[in-house]
Amino acid sequence: MAIRIRRGSGNVFTDVGFPPAEAAHLLIRTDLMLQIERVLKAQRLTQAKAAKVLGVTQPRVSDLVRGRVDLFSIDTLVEMLARLGVSVTLRTKRSHRVA
Repeated sequence: MAIRIRRGSGNVFTDVGFPPAEAAHLLIRTDLMLQIERVLKAQRLTQAKAAKVLGVTQPRVSDLVRGRVDLFSIDTLVEMLARLGVSVTLRTKRSHRVA
């Protein structure tokens, strides 16, 4: 049996079947979460210390580093990055024409 390979869309959530709007939202949250995790690792913060800096509980930090994207809003993640001294810039681009 031949294996079919398709080029990805650039958004794994779209590729696995999420509706376009939800997939875009999930991708943004995932990107923000990954950035927070990188900063925490770079600063060598334990989950307990990270919780204090972020103003959340240690279990919440655990959810963050385990990738529980469903538990975090974009607003919350942007606020966490700000507490870590990271500014967030949003860039948009038009992907296709709307009729």
